[in-house]
Amino acid sequence: MKYLSLSLSAIALLVAGFILINSTDSDVEGASLTNPPSSIAELPQPFVNAKALDLPKSMTFAGEAVPLGKADVKERLDRELHINTYWHNNTIFLIKRANRWLPLMEPILEEYGIPEDFKYLTVIESNLMNEISPAGAVGFWQFLKPTAKEYGLIVDRDVDERYNPIKATEAAAKYLKRSYEKFGNWTLVAASYNRGMAGVQRALDKQGVNDYYEMYLNSETSRYVFRILAIKEIIENPSKYGFEIKDEHLYQTEPLQYVEVSETIPDLIAWSKEQGTNYKILKRHNPWLRDDQLRIRSGQSFRIALPLQVTEAE
Repeated sequence: MKYLSLSLSAIALLVAGFILINSTDSDVEGASLTNPPSSIAELPQPFVNAKALDLPKSMTFAGEAVPLGKADVKERLDRELHINTYWHNNTIFLIKRANRWLPLMEPILEEYGIPEDFKYLTVIESNLMNEISPAGAVGFWQFLKPTAKEYGLIVDRDVDERYNPIKATEAAAKYLKRSYEKFGNWTLVAASYNRGMAGVQRALDKQGVNDYYEMYLNSETSRYVFRILAIKEIIENPSKYGFEIKDEHLYQTEPLQYVEVSETIPDLIAWSKEQGTNYKILKRHNPWLRDDQLRIRSGQSFRIALPLQVTEAE
């Protein structure tokens, strides 16, 4: 019993440390080392249910088989699947956001002949948020400014279409299509989105291989496809990995209407009120508007998203 008491005290210290690191100030106020758990059953779930996961018997990416019979391939997938399964908060929100955004990307990818699995690139690139990387890559698809412009996105003082998930998906689809024309292999195309087409080609040429799974790569690109595979597996089979999320918990695609504008709007705050909404909602649905005015050059036009107005008759 003495040893059990010591063990529980040690566990209590670990739990308290976890709480201190991962909680807000108000959460910490309720934590106490003077009231340790009296049994293993009282420990928080992450300390009880952590277990090794069974890997899928087989997997594909964009219709191409993943060679899970190779030891290093199996171990690399194993790592990413465990990381994303036990990164609870992050993965829960990925699943919630995926329900809102991925259905909007699927028809765009299909239009350009890109396999549907590529929608998962944006999940690992940005967590389906308009993030800015330390290197200056922006948006769901993490475009650098020169690449964004090369693939048709407008980036200027008033407008940055890298923040427009729909426009950015179109640009990404163009890149992916061009990459496939070069490599003829979708897994290499995915790797090229991380390392660039030139970088992947150099690695293939230098090492005398023609397969992603046979290349020796830097850590980031080596993990890249496996991160996609892991998040694909979890999003498509959430309950298998312990994620019990009700339909009402998922974020939904919001009904919108679009206004085509071809003349400068000097005050978007006033304009939003004229449209029956406010500036906060305008920015929510149009984060690509980067200033409180929209200067439109001759020949330009933009589609601005607004909440769908439903009349009483409807």
